[in-house]
Amino acid sequence: MSLTLFYFHDPMCSWCWAFRPRWQEIVAGLPDLVRSQRVLGGLAPDTDQAMPTDMQDKLRSIWQKIQQTVPGTPFNFEFWERCVPRRSTYTACRAVIAARRQNPGCEENMILAIQQAYYLEARNPADRNTLIELANEIGLDRALFSADMESPAVHEELLKEIEFTHRLEVKGFPTLFLEKEGVFTGIQHEYNDVKAVLHRIKRLS
Repeated sequence: MSLTLFYFHDPMCSWCWAFRPRWQEIVAGLPDLVRSQRVLGGLAPDTDQAMPTDMQDKLRSIWQKIQQTVPGTPFNFEFWERCVPRRSTYTACRAVIAARRQNPGCEENMILAIQQAYYLEARNPADRNTLIELANEIGLDRALFSADMESPAVHEELLKEIEFTHRLEVKGFPTLFLEKEGVFTGIQHEYNDVKAVLHRIKRLS
């Protein structure tokens, strides 16, 4: 009998960036019968509109709150001065799927590239050109990636993952669910205590 730990996330979710080290430790510590799978939740739909000033202020304050809650989480606040922020993450989600389709092993690399660009390098992953540059930097075929990212098939795949997120009534990211014989159980995550999370998973498995 196999079990699946589903990780609902968005590559442009700042709390997911803070959770990244813990997620890697969780995956490394999972029992042999539990496999892990990421699910893109799609935080914010496509838009060409610049983010309103009050929302920019809110997100900046969230970054500051994260640094207090999860000490050591790095952020480059120059992003808010150097880029034109947009409340749009679907393009970055499609980029993750495009990377996965080209090379399943590159899904994790693409997520990390997006997070580092956004939170460390003050580059905007809501911009298509930034995502194409990142794909090129991690060794993907630039032309194929660009075509896949814009394809109806990739968008449809994203919508299916978002629908799965809604079906399980996921309220925010990151969120963990353990699936055992078709039954989904929410796993409370911790930003500073991996052992507690692994204990909950092992108890249920």
